Amino acid sequence: MSANASALLSTPLNALHIELGARMVPFAGYSMPVQYPQGLIAEHKHTRAAAGLFDVSHMGQLRLIGPDAAAAFETLVPVDVIDLAIGKQRYGLLLNDEGGIVDDLMFFRVSEQELFVIVNGACKVADMALIRERIGQRCQVLPLPDQGLLALQGPQAATALARLAPGVEQLVFMTGGDFDVDGIACFITRSGYTGEDGFEISVAGHEAEALARKLLAQPEVQPIGLGARNSLRLEAGLCLYGSDLDATTTPPEAGLNWAIQKVRRTGGARAGGFPGADKVLAQIDNPATLTRKRVGLVAQERIPVREQVEISSLAGQVVGVTTSGLLAPTVDKPIAMAYVEPALAAIGTQLHAMVRGKPVPVEVAAMPFVPPRYFRG
Repeated sequence: MSANASALLSTPLNALHIELGARMVPFAGYSMPVQYPQGLIAEHKHTRAAAGLFDVSHMGQLRLIGPDAAAAFETLVPVDVIDLAIGKQRYGLLLNDEGGIVDDLMFFRVSEQELFVIVNGACKVADMALIRERIGQRCQVLPLPDQGLLALQGPQAATALARLAPGVEQLVFMTGGDFDVDGIACFITRSGYTGEDGFEISVAGHEAEALARKLLAQPEVQPIGLGARNSLRLEAGLCLYGSDLDATTTPPEAGLNWAIQKVRRTGGARAGGFPGADKVLAQIDNPATLTRKRVGLVAQERIPVREQVEISSLAGQVVGVTTSGLLAPTVDKPIAMAYVEPALAAIGTQLHAMVRGKPVPVEVAAMPFVPPRYFRG
């Protein structure tokens, strides 16, 4: 083992991944399974048809505790935290003072005095330091490094999980709570990163492997690696932090205005009051000030268009760059996300992707590329 490999962290499921024949790769400082012997495409299709189990224990989990926790957290994100009902979850964006996205995250209202937050693995150390620095004097910031996190995704996820945790099927998208999963205490939300119905399950690290084995024993469930997680989320039009979002990208550029509730916008009861608010609200109020926009692309030839490929106009001018891209198993076409000049962001616009010096015709397409199947009741 190289010094590099030995420096990698491992999740509580590391031994199980190896037992299952996973190909392990470095990801966000961890050794993670990119695929299992059945392969990426089979794993992708199984998740779309049945249920796939993902190890996402590299993600950061924390709790914010205290009577001021929600109001404090709201000063860091451009979303409505204070009015989020107990038992509900919301997508949020951690911003810097220029309105750039430091990370995207999920947060859940546990009680009047407690929030549960999940941040991206590669960002978690910096995120927790920033949260502690900005609001640590207003509430308790409690990292949960000993928790594992599993995602069970797909149209048969509820059937499989309900066998072990009766009642979990009554949750709807972006709700959650505490459940006993065949004797293992878990905190479960009905959410995920595939566009499919499914659940994210927080569990004590020392019980993560036992939980994973119970789930994998269900006939609908197979283990799924990072490769298929990436292809599933791209088909669902979901951003990957570090690729499609970064600290230089604002929410309006990324097409994430939907994540900013009216109460935090110009004229709202609690407008602004978050980092970079002046810039972000000006871009929402006057979209003509944007210099780039995130779009979906579908290639018109069967040539994969990957990330960091230049996008040009039909006249040959460079007008943008891709941030994610692959041959999508469900739609069986090359798809990509890119940032392009706003004048060229309309659906149906014809452009070229410069793949190894060859112009490949691409068309701006609506996202998601595959319709979502979240369970809303």
